Order: sequence, then C-alpha cells, then structure tokens
Amino acid sequence: MSSRNTVIDRANLEVLVERERASYKANNPKSLALYSDANNLFGGVPMPWMNKWVGGFPLYMQSANGNRIIDVDGHEYIDFALGDTAAMTGHSPDASVKAIINQIQTVGGMTTMMPTEDAQWVGAELSKRFGLPLWSFTVSATDSNRWAIRLARLATGKSKILVFSYCYHGSVDETFGVLNSAGNVVSRPGNVAPPVPIDQTTRVVEFNDLEALEAALKYGDVAAILTEPAMTNIGIVLPEPGYLEGMRALATKYGALLMIDETHTISAGFGGMTKRDNLRPDIFIIGKSIGAGIPSGAYGFTQEVVDMINSHKDADLLDVGGIGGTLAGNALSLAAMRATLGEVLTEQAFDHMIELATRYTDEVNVALDKFGVPWSISQLGARAEYRFTYPAPKDGTSSMHAGDDALDEFMHLYMCNRGVLMTPFHNMALMCPTTSVDDVDLHGRLFNEALQELTRA
Repeated sequence: MSSRNTVIDRANLEVLVERERASYKANNPKSLALYSDANNLFGGVPMPWMNKWVGGFPLYMQSANGNRIIDVDGHEYIDFALGDTAAMTGHSPDASVKAIINQIQTVGGMTTMMPTEDAQWVGAELSKRFGLPLWSFTVSATDSNRWAIRLARLATGKSKILVFSYCYHGSVDETFGVLNSAGNVVSRPGNVAPPVPIDQTTRVVEFNDLEALEAALKYGDVAAILTEPAMTNIGIVLPEPGYLEGMRALATKYGALLMIDETHTISAGFGGMTKRDNLRPDIFIIGKSIGAGIPSGAYGFTQEVVDMINSHKDADLLDVGGIGGTLAGNALSLAAMRATLGEVLTEQAFDHMIELATRYTDEVNVALDKFGVPWSISQLGARAEYRFTYPAPKDGTSSMHAGDDALDEFMHLYMCNRGVLMTPFHNMALMCPTTSVDDVDLHGRLFNEALQELTRA
C-alpha cells in the first residue's frame, strides 16, 4: 500500500477544469438554452439549490427510471445522486408507481383531511423497523424535525435544542448553528435572515466529542439533542466507537430527549443505524426515501414522551398549536409509503445495495492508494463518499474544511461528461435496487482515469 501524500498540481487542475467546462457546455446546448430562458424563475431554477450543479448551468431532465436519467440533450447517465436519498428506491419503482396510480385513478382522493388504513400499516412497519410505537406524518423531514422540536420543548419544559456543528436537518431555524474559532455558537455562514440570534435557541458542539456534549448539557436547558447517528450532508462523518452509546447515556442523565434523524442514514440498512446499532431514541425522524419521491415524512415517539406531551392539557394539538399541516398525512403520500416500505426498500434490496457500496468503496480506496492521493472515503451502508483529506474527518467542522471547490468541480464534471452523475452538493454516491456491478465498475474505471490525469507530472 502506498502512502497518500501526492501533491496535486494546481496549475494542471485549472487546465483540466477548463477543459471539462468547455466539454460540458458544448455537449449540452438544450439544457443551456432552457436555463438561459428561465427568466420567470428566482435564480433561474425551480429551487435555488439546483444551481449547485457544476459547469455554470444545470442539466435538464427528460426522463428517469431506476438508476438511469436521460437529459434533454439525449445523454443517458448512471445516477449515483438519486435525489440526494429521495430516490434511494431508484426512480419510479414499479410497486410505488402502481400504488400511486391506484390511489389517484381507482381509489380516488389525494388529500381529503381523512385518515386511511395505509397510515396504520405504515405506522406498524415503522415501529417494526425503528422500535418506536407511536407515529405522526408530514410531507418532509424538515417538517418532521420542526414539529418534533416543538413537541420536545412542550414535553420537557426546556427551551434549547442541541445540534452538531455543520449538521443538516432541513431548513429548520434551530439547526443552523456552528462553532466559530473561539468556540462560540454563531449562525452558519450564509444562513438567511435567522429570526433571532442562534445562541438564543441552540447549543452547538462538535460531533464525536462526549466531553463537550456533557458540558453543554450541564446548563440544564436542552430539550432535545437532535442528531444524525452519522453526519452526512457535510460528508460522511462516522461515529467513533462508544460515542452514540455515550450520547444516549448523557441525554438520560441530563433530562434531554434524544432525537435521531435517519433521513439519510437509513442507507445503513433495513432499519437504519437505529436497528443496526441498537440505538434507543426518544424521538425518531425519517423522510425523503420512504415515499419513493412522493413528498413524505414521519416522526415517532416513545410512549413515555407521548405521556409527557399529553400531560400538558392546555396545548392545542388539534388546531392552531403549530403542529401539522393540511397536506400532512395525505392519502397519496401514505399509499406511496406503504408500497415503498413493503415492496421496494426490503431487507433483500438493502443487502444488494450495501454489497455494491462496499465494492464502490473498495475500488476508490485501491485508486487512492495507487496514485497516493491524500483523500479518504467513508461508507455508510448503501452510501459512500470521498473527501479531499486523509484520514477521514471526525467532526463536521473538519469535514467542512476538507472542501476543495476546484477538485469538486473537476471530479463532478469529469464524471458527468462521461455519463455518471454524483450528488451535486458533495461527492456522495448512493446505490439503489437497480444499481449493478457494471455501474459501480464504470465509476471505478473513470475514478482511476481522473486521478491519473490529476497526478500526471
């Protein structure tokens, strides 16, 4: 095994990026024309984050099925982005599509403000996978986090939420806190118009630091620790041995609820990291993938937390108390969730996906050793991601500092120009039930070729 200390020639990198940009622009005239004409859209796209695609403009989708996407210029791509987990099922899986069409055309009614039997089935399935007995539904993990935070404050009578520096839990105000160089809680750079200074609502510590976590909990004002069991949106940051068990113990010791968000980390397996690692959350959050692309989310509670909530007889949980929305728990989302959980995201599917992600990770590691590039890759079940640093970061701030815009753009463009899509926000690859060994091996070959060009003397 070679040492990973090869220095990237930045002048060569700049030349390579310019070459890939020119190729991208030349090969995608229809996408460029559509983007140039989108004068009625804020930022030129349906949502501003779509501008994160590299190359100066996003590709426009024509069709998507399984792990394949075809753009408006007719190029077909192997999709490792998969909607940043929302399409972990693959695009338009048959079972989910049939259930969605049946709900719309045969049963009728997409949102009626009435419960359906599907909700009870989905609640029971979520209990089987994640262990919590009582569930409520939303249309996104963001909504699940937002409403569960309010209920955690109600249950405990405490005001603050504890999160980890450079975490991500959707567009929830309380979660955009980071630590500055002096160790103070500040708003994350670029946070749009926070309603109050973030330190009024939030305590922040670094991931994998139990000593800092206990120091923050000692203030006695934390209603809930909100965490992914492994950080994902800043690059995969895996928990150190004993860290999650220590977090559970500290939450209990200081009377804070442990609120685990597995919207991304469900990639770990059939029951996410919660089932795999025998975690014991008080509140559980899930979204994105469980509806196969139909907006879906859920949050679950232990009976003890529900009893704490229900002890507040003056709380208006039925009308204007700030919990729920008209579209939450709608019939279409629940039909999609039932089919997706029951027939698509099965134990057998996860076995296949995790095996492929292991192959993907091994191929990347072989290339990194071969060329001596000081990068690292981390795997979380069906998900793997490389970072431009070695060894792998152990907290969110370190992972943030491992970013390299020029390398990021080159690797994304290099893959995209050769028919492979990576997640635009970072270098994450996700497997789905229709991903194949050949798909993984194509990425491995292209990754080798990219590193060969980067390290050419």
